[in-house]
Amino acid sequence: MSKTIDLLLTQLESTVIPLEKIAIIKSLGDNQMIQAIPILIELLQDHHQGIVNSSAETLIKLAPESVTPLIKEYNQCIDQNVQAQIVRILANIGDDRALDLLVEVVGVEIANHCQGNVRRVAARGLGKMVTSQTEDTQITKAVEKLIWGLLNTEDWGLRYACALSLKEIADHRISADYTNKINDIFITSLAQESDLIVRERINLLINS
Repeated sequence: MSKTIDLLLTQLESTVIPLEKIAIIKSLGDNQMIQAIPILIELLQDHHQGIVNSSAETLIKLAPESVTPLIKEYNQCIDQNVQAQIVRILANIGDDRALDLLVEVVGVEIANHCQGNVRRVAARGLGKMVTSQTEDTQITKAVEKLIWGLLNTEDWGLRYACALSLKEIADHRISADYTNKINDIFITSLAQESDLIVRERINLLINS
């Protein structure tokens, strides 16, 4: 196995043909070669979007081992595009070790409006994570941040994402207290929501 991983990594570093790189990256994931995680994280900075996408998909396949290195890279990285990719990967994985990071991302005002989608992805990731949580303090932290996002942010897309995640949490029936609180929050949000799309979605969530 070590010879195989060494060979694949050598081929990955030496080839300049994107389709060949993508094929090797896929092979790394299919064979659960966790030794490749560092180089796959590096490839999130590649200029070829196909290579970036393939690396992201493979890092998801290599979870849970990829989670801690991804969180570490997020905290060290200054490239917003790479940070956005990492948030998307962690949100897809849904590992609760990334919950604090996603809570932080939802609450960050991003100067570059193009990166606002990262907050929406983080909000949806929180919904996925909370439904697998058993620790009450972590659940509360995520729910409170999603409520804040629904009631206090200017980005209608983020409010929409927070509403969907809150409904996911309510439907999971972690406890009656959470379900009742979320339903009350939806009623409160309707009284102040100005966006017709968000209003319509919240109405549907209340009645579903």
